[in-house]
Amino acid sequence: MSSHPALKTESEPTREPVTLPLLQERRNLGEPIVMITAYDYPSARAAQAAGVDLVLVGDSAATTVLGHSATTPVSLEDMLVLARAVRRGLQTPLMVGDLPFGSYEVSDEQAITTALRMVKEAGCDAVKLEGGGPSSVARVRAIVGAGIPVMGHVGLTPQTATALGGWRTQGRTAGAAVRIAEEALALQEAGCFAIVFEAIPSDVTAELMALMEVPVIGIGAGPAADGQVLVFHDLLGIRDDLGPRFVKRYASLQDQMNDGVTAFAADVRSRSYPAPEHGYSIAGEELAELRKRLAAR
Repeated sequence: MSSHPALKTESEPTREPVTLPLLQERRNLGEPIVMITAYDYPSARAAQAAGVDLVLVGDSAATTVLGHSATTPVSLEDMLVLARAVRRGLQTPLMVGDLPFGSYEVSDEQAITTALRMVKEAGCDAVKLEGGGPSSVARVRAIVGAGIPVMGHVGLTPQTATALGGWRTQGRTAGAAVRIAEEALALQEAGCFAIVFEAIPSDVTAELMALMEVPVIGIGAGPAADGQVLVFHDLLGIRDDLGPRFVKRYASLQDQMNDGVTAFAADVRSRSYPAPEHGYSIAGEELAELRKRLAAR
């Protein structure tokens, strides 16, 4: 089976690659930062065409692409395959690769080795890890010390959602909000170039922004963050349910895909596909010669 590779067009506007200093400058100027997840070449091309600033090859691929019910089953090898495909589709956005569960927690050495593989083998510009506790902060320091930029992640951290009581909003009490603040500040001090705030009350984010010096990317954390991120499959409706309450759906592609495949199946069964215009031709004399040779057999 084959599908001819798409030709790259020259019509895309010329843009400068997004760099860490540029992200910080946008944060300082109050210019919103746009981030989206991507898991393959087509989603990367969509991100490129839209001119987003950051693309995260997220471990959410476990649920959106690989069919798992949580992010924890995805492996480093899975992430490397997906990240390589995304890299082929990007030119200008900064590409960040998620470090999957179990690939960095054991030791600083393990974390550095994993981060190096994401950069060397998949072409990531930076990596992201979850949590702001002492262990995560130590891993950030080690990876940054090895010369690899790191994005942090506080609030709801899907890899440890079970320990947090499930997929639920974090920081709804003063004590819980202070803990998030302490974790964010620790990650900032450890050298993170940006931090994701996930599923945190909007007012809490607004209070914490005065403490932050690096870009904060929100997902379900309100409008005060420096930028926003959504999962590719959530915002385009490539899923069966609506997703978390913070998702704004910009399309319903799952319904369109279902309808398209159903229509194809119906056409095949009714023999209305393929039609003559979908086939290739052979010269009449060549067809006659073919029939002659086949008859001779």
